[in-house]
Amino acid sequence: MTIEWVSVTPGRAIVGSDNRSILFGGVGPKHMIEIDYSYSISKNPVAITDAEKLIEDKEAKLCSESEWELAYQKGVIYGGQELEKLSDRCNGNYWGKSLDGKPHWVDNWSFRIHKQWSSGKPETKLIARDSEESKYTRLVRYQDDEYYNQNSKTLPKTRDIVGLLKEEFLIALFIGIIPSFVWAYFNASPGYIQSGWPGLVFGGIILGLFSMIFWRPRTTSFRLGRTCGKVKANEKKLL
Repeated sequence: MTIEWVSVTPGRAIVGSDNRSILFGGVGPKHMIEIDYSYSISKNPVAITDAEKLIEDKEAKLCSESEWELAYQKGVIYGGQELEKLSDRCNGNYWGKSLDGKPHWVDNWSFRIHKQWSSGKPETKLIARDSEESKYTRLVRYQDDEYYNQNSKTLPKTRDIVGLLKEEFLIALFIGIIPSFVWAYFNASPGYIQSGWPGLVFGGIILGLFSMIFWRPRTTSFRLGRTCGKVKANEKKLL
């Protein structure tokens, strides 16, 4: 078994998606991570059978998604058609995640984060806990015994639920409910609005929810201040 290792120097990278539509969205929120330690990473995906022996002998560890993204955005790792298992375990989002390179682990997790290669391009995939194991992974090795920041910055624990509900209400109102009443005003029989308004409201809400398949406003993203290092929200330019 021969693994080609490449070095990764400290740096920042962007992880996640700010698109929460069902068809085009990804795992969110979109955020910046900062890794302040150097490490080595396998240049190509490693067969899980080979990786398990190295991990058992404590010669390497499973790569976290943050470490994977920094290496990828630096252009030092590659793949073909493999599905790579990473060390992160989540419940479909990154809320509460450390921003220093640690894997994202939550209690009672439902998904393990993977990277799916297709013609040399990667995509983030969530694979259910009880699904069949991937045949590949990505390994890392560290120069020092202590590498993670003991006081790392983290994302907020949860999303802004109140803000999200307000947004969904406005979408349902302007995309579904108001157009339904306008259509009824010009096309329905006289008196239909007075008697059928509950159906118009309900239909408008359904239409607003249906639009989630194709579109939703970009969600809050998070970055780290260049000098203060604090977690900041809603900045359009992340790097």
